[in-house]
Amino acid sequence: MTAALAAVLESLRSSAGPVRRSGLTGSLAEGLDSAAVNFAAIGGRVERRWFEALSQLQRCIRPLDSAGPEVLLEGGSHAGALLESTGTVSAEVLTRFSPKAAHETLSLFVDNQRSDGLLPGEVSAEGPRYTQLLLGSPLARSVLNHYRLNRDSATPDDDWLGTMYRAMSRYDAWISQHRNTRGTGAVEAFCAFDAGYDLSPRFWFVPEQCANGDASQYDSETPTLPYLSPDLTANIACQREYLGRIARQIGQSHIPWVGKWSDSIDALFEHCFSPEDDFFYDLDVTGTAVRVQSDVLLRVVACEVGDEELFDTVVERYLMNTSKFLAHYGFTSIALDDPRCDADSKRHPGMAAVSLLSLLRAPQAFEHRGRTAELALTARPVFAALTAAEEFPQSVDPFSGEVGSGAVYSPSVLWYLDALERYFGILPVSGTKRSWAEEDGEPGIWFTGLAPTRSGAGHGKAAEAIAYARTTHGRHYELAADDEQVVTFQNGSEHLKFPRGWRVETDAEGVPVAAVGVSPGAVSGHLHHRGKHLGLTLQPNERVELQWTAQTPSIVSRWRAGFTPPQTGPAGTAEKI
Repeated sequence: MTAALAAVLESLRSSAGPVRRSGLTGSLAEGLDSAAVNFAAIGGRVERRWFEALSQLQRCIRPLDSAGPEVLLEGGSHAGALLESTGTVSAEVLTRFSPKAAHETLSLFVDNQRSDGLLPGEVSAEGPRYTQLLLGSPLARSVLNHYRLNRDSATPDDDWLGTMYRAMSRYDAWISQHRNTRGTGAVEAFCAFDAGYDLSPRFWFVPEQCANGDASQYDSETPTLPYLSPDLTANIACQREYLGRIARQIGQSHIPWVGKWSDSIDALFEHCFSPEDDFFYDLDVTGTAVRVQSDVLLRVVACEVGDEELFDTVVERYLMNTSKFLAHYGFTSIALDDPRCDADSKRHPGMAAVSLLSLLRAPQAFEHRGRTAELALTARPVFAALTAAEEFPQSVDPFSGEVGSGAVYSPSVLWYLDALERYFGILPVSGTKRSWAEEDGEPGIWFTGLAPTRSGAGHGKAAEAIAYARTTHGRHYELAADDEQVVTFQNGSEHLKFPRGWRVETDAEGVPVAAVGVSPGAVSGHLHHRGKHLGLTLQPNERVELQWTAQTPSIVSRWRAGFTPPQTGPAGTAEKI
């Protein structure tokens, strides 16, 4: 072990920890203490920013009233909890740091479900609001992943999962009744806030809210409404898939949901997909495609829509293309070659700046398709920019990384905390399979080696070494990494050793089950565990399934998704290597 690794481990182990060092309280302190989460770094600002992130997260977790439980609030300019973010993807990330607050946040929307089945788009101290859908990430997926990560605890239990299932089933019925007025099977948008958009060219000349403050009505004087919406349709399709998974989990048949999911997918591709562009567009009431290339594409693929071939095409033509959505500091909200693209991050990110909420959703697209190397590559400049910043904003400038609108914004804070665990930390995973045709597996752990030891231009000094700690599945783990290697410990004893640029996936007991290449280049080295080692060369996004026995570790299978580096040419000219 190098001197830097030994020093950072000593710093980690002697640290007072985030609860005492930052004066955290309530359910966040309880969650961090229970999981023994801690972080240390030598050099740079990343250690300071991690503690600041937790302090700002604390400000976003509080009761809506004096008698209520602590829940996650959106922060920034929003005083409540939003279904598109706080109540779904944000709560799903939060469950790793404060499972109690995540649980109460997910429950909040069901507790305020209207008698006809409509879930509120927002809940604040003033009460629930039913003026728009406010859909972004599927609720059922977040509910199931929260349940699976915490099912060994007192909450959530099977009764809670059943309650959530019944409520989401009623919501699905409400959507079918009120958002299918054109009889296509696609979910209709009645206003911009249905999809959580502010000022986006996608919704120019469309009202922000539904008519008369009622999510079942649209403004009859808007000549283009209702839209057949690709992201709302994809959301409900994914929701139905995960309702099927939950049905199976609670002992009910998932088969009815397979049919409903298939209907949604068929409607999405029939009405909203352009084979010529390989893009999804709204279809207005006149039958005209609303040809604004927006982050609707990332939203759709983050709902697990389409096959590998489609995702490969989307990555090559759009997501990894600097003529389209890939800026140096993340994925823009409007295509960069669109004349309506306004990248001023001081305005709302719907105009084209990089939204931290979009970045929080991005792993649900890239990780699902085995494209972690691209995801990590695009996240690195954003992480450097937020490490150098003083705020956790709603958006960043796509060209400079300068912070934009908003502050103390919980999706931004949670993106930073998630990125640290995802790229150079310890990340518990739920074991949910990529296809619902398979039975979901057992929860596991990801250990990833991309320490922030390489400086981002203009964003200060990089760390020399980092260390992270977390207790999961009854075992305490520590990870230490520098610019060359990663060493992990289980209950104080050396556990794994592997080179920078790999991710090692283990089962709940910490036994390696796979190694994944997460660097943009090939990385050769050895994986060490329990006195045995295995030599490997991993290409970007290559996944090697392992069988680790006391006698001889062996390779079970290899699979690679391919890798697309940033492209600078016109859409459609990218080449996968």
